[in-house]
Amino acid sequence: MNPVYLYRTIRFILVIGAIILGALALFYVSKVTYPFIIGFLIAFLMNPLVNFFEERAKMPRALAVLVALMLIIAFFAGLITLLVVEIASGAEYLARVVPEHLVTLIDYIEHLFAAQLIPLYNQLTGLFQSLDAGQQDTIMDNIQNVGATIGTTAGNFIKNFFEKIPNILSWFPNAATVLIFSLLGTFFISKDWYRLSGLGSRLLPNRARTSGKTVFEDLKRALFGFIKAQATLVSITTVIILIGLLILRVDYAITIALVTGIVDIIPYLGTGAVFVPWIIYEAIAGDMSMAIGLGILYVVVLVQRQIMEPKILSSNIGLDPLATLIALFVGFKTIGFLGLIVGPVVLVIYNTLQRANVFRDIWAFIKGKDEVIIK
Repeated sequence: MNPVYLYRTIRFILVIGAIILGALALFYVSKVTYPFIIGFLIAFLMNPLVNFFEERAKMPRALAVLVALMLIIAFFAGLITLLVVEIASGAEYLARVVPEHLVTLIDYIEHLFAAQLIPLYNQLTGLFQSLDAGQQDTIMDNIQNVGATIGTTAGNFIKNFFEKIPNILSWFPNAATVLIFSLLGTFFISKDWYRLSGLGSRLLPNRARTSGKTVFEDLKRALFGFIKAQATLVSITTVIILIGLLILRVDYAITIALVTGIVDIIPYLGTGAVFVPWIIYEAIAGDMSMAIGLGILYVVVLVQRQIMEPKILSSNIGLDPLATLIALFVGFKTIGFLGLIVGPVVLVIYNTLQRANVFRDIWAFIKGKDEVIIK
């Protein structure tokens, strides 16, 4: 075998092995250091705010970090309080109207049984009696098998649910611990952000430092662009829903629009988690005009989301609209609704590594200097 190709093969195996080992090491290390990874991400996201307080307000770095953390915590606490107040107000409204709607639903079920299911049951009973003994036994065996399967499935579900209750209860103290360590990690990482950045730069070779800086800046731009894109999409959805609900004269239109807009963040389900049950109920209750109006509003929201999402993501993240659309589809088909987030992220990482010439450097390493090897 030609020595050139032998050395290339060896270097290719080394590169693949290094990537696999690095991924495994990152996976196992992150399992025990994830509070500090969360702290690093929070420090990274709030670094512009800390810099603003440090430069414009002339605060010491530690005080700027503390003020930024307090503002962020206050913002989320206020948002949660607002949601709780709105949910409590909505619950009070539901306590007044649900009994009326429940009576309507019960009347509908009674009518369904009286007009549809009982005659159908009588027809099936007559058809069953007209069969011979062997056919009747086969049908009864199948019904018993289905019943046993349903009973086993329900029993396993209940058993698993109660077995997981201790794990769910133990999650709360663990979550509190993670939150405390994440906040402490955020404070110290943000306070020493530039010292840690300088330390990391000194430890890396010049070539790796240049490529790493390019990758980091591109990923930072893409991350903030992704957050901006999602905020824009949610805002557009909320405004459209609010206008539609006001036209339909729905009570608590603002609260419903805000909640539906937040639910729209959830991939795959999105606004359908609110609109689909609502439309079905209005149709059952006999208010077809409201059901049709909600259906039209839901279609408008879906269409604008499908049209605007690739364009807004591509403009904010810096990706081609067609490539973004392909990444969304491939991600969804590969790993489900989570792929709608993972797909564009993978595409961003790929483009970032390509612009930083990481793939070219790896290929240059694998290819090597043929003339030196031959000599």
